[in-house]
Amino acid sequence: MTWWPVGASLFASNIGSGHFIGLAGSGAAAGIGAIAYEWNGMFMVLLLGWLFLPIYISSGVDMYAGAVFIQLALKWNIYLAVVLLLSVTALYTVAGGLAAVIYTDAAQTAIMLGGALTLMGFSFAEVGGWNALMQGYANAIPTIRMPNSTCGIPRDDAFHIFRDPVTSDLPWPGVIIGMSVPSMWYWCSDQVIVQRSLAAKTLTHAKGGSLLAAYLKVLPFFAIMLPGMISRILYTDEVACADPELCKQICGNSVGCSDIAYAKLVMELLPAGLRGLMMAVMIAALMSSLTSIFNSASTIFTMDLWKGFRSRASEWELMIVGRVFVLVLVVVSVLWIPVVQASQGGQLFIYIQSISTYLQPPVSIIFLMGCFWKRTNEKGAFWGLVVGLTVGCIRMLLDFIYPAPLCYEEDSRPGVLKYVHYLYFSVLLSFITLAVVVGVSLATEEPTPEQVSRLTWFTRFDPVKPKEQVSSVEQSVNGQARHHRTGGSKSASLRTVSPAEYLSYVLTTSFSLNSADSSVSSIRTQSRFMAVLCWLCGMEQKKEDNPPPAPEPTVCSLEEKPRLRLVVNINLIVCLSATAFIIGYWA
Repeated sequence: MTWWPVGASLFASNIGSGHFIGLAGSGAAAGIGAIAYEWNGMFMVLLLGWLFLPIYISSGVDMYAGAVFIQLALKWNIYLAVVLLLSVTALYTVAGGLAAVIYTDAAQTAIMLGGALTLMGFSFAEVGGWNALMQGYANAIPTIRMPNSTCGIPRDDAFHIFRDPVTSDLPWPGVIIGMSVPSMWYWCSDQVIVQRSLAAKTLTHAKGGSLLAAYLKVLPFFAIMLPGMISRILYTDEVACADPELCKQICGNSVGCSDIAYAKLVMELLPAGLRGLMMAVMIAALMSSLTSIFNSASTIFTMDLWKGFRSRASEWELMIVGRVFVLVLVVVSVLWIPVVQASQGGQLFIYIQSISTYLQPPVSIIFLMGCFWKRTNEKGAFWGLVVGLTVGCIRMLLDFIYPAPLCYEEDSRPGVLKYVHYLYFSVLLSFITLAVVVGVSLATEEPTPEQVSRLTWFTRFDPVKPKEQVSSVEQSVNGQARHHRTGGSKSASLRTVSPAEYLSYVLTTSFSLNSADSSVSSIRTQSRFMAVLCWLCGMEQKKEDNPPPAPEPTVCSLEEKPRLRLVVNINLIVCLSATAFIIGYWA
């Protein structure tokens, strides 16, 4: 892939319906503070391109949001909307591959930006411009409020990103540190993002994709968050409702209705044709996120978990298991909706980020240490994850058991919830994981040079001999195949091939397997139904009993053309400067 579909796919995979619904809703409820997550991501996607990708190359939450929009637009039951959307997306994921997903994401990026910018224009025209937004938001107080409470009153710091370190909803030290660690997990180690960058034809194109995604990340502030704030001004009593019974009547959620802000603008401001365009935008946002998540989750489950339990599983078995796992994800997604509706004061975007801070920091620390400290070993990484995820899950469960009180309720939660903001907890969890990783790694054996070769920043340029390695595996596989066919004895010179080597060889040669005993046998005749099934599932048919072609060497070059490298490095400086400016301006 060249740089532009990679960058567009990175953006589309990140900007899902959770942003259109959740980011606009957070803007309506609490001002621009949540945009810090987007602008923090600009730094992290660049970190992916310049620091993490070279290492990767050398080593060789969303359903509910889409349903909210469709529920309001078509008056469907929310569970019906979710089931329909998930069913369509699951079918699309089963039939699609990574290349199709990336090009589809690129097209959906154009659709999303075109629709969102169009609605932004209508919104600013309706409210009366920038000054009207700045003045009107402070006065957008609903007529029905709980007496003697702060319910429905806009925040005084609504137009600031850096807020009070103790009493605010997004304390500024937590924004700087606690927000960055989970963001590093998402942009630098999550397979949904990384696999798109690894699809780039060269490291320079991968960096170009990161740059494009970073530039595009400026737009959600203007195209999504500010329209959400405008929606509160225009439809105050509905979007900013402060009475639980009234909120239940308006949106079906007694906690609050700020998440309807964006959909309300669409239904009230746009004419019929453009309203249909925005429906396409929401569907595009939903599907671009879901296909990425389903594709990656299915791959991880089958190759990392199922293959570990059944090392001799055939390619057909892995394919079927992956498809079934997608259906399991669909069911879990539907059952999780009530939890999403009731969490974090009804702000979907904040709910997503709070869950992230409980689960993502340990993974971030593991990747960071593994890539930049050669002394990190398997035991340190394992126990760091065990301890970190255990502590994070305990905090997450406490959040579910003791939800944050509403504006008119007394806060009677345990101190660890009442006084430790989730962004501060992210910092604490990161240090706990770091201490375990360092302590266990130093107390156990040091990795050998061979174990860290081309797997860290400092060893990424170590020499590699992919041709000899692949040829050795090929020789052993073919020898074992001949042994199975003829019933003879294997040559003494042929070594036993490990499951990982065998799987790598199969994927490299695109050779279809039915079982371990028929590794090089081919399917001579197949029914038309089986041919269609193979095509749908991306399985290759073999009609002749020929040995597989010699595999091509693995592409793992870090070389860049000097002129193109200069261009992307200059753009890196420009992008970092622009990001620092906009954050400083709104801080």
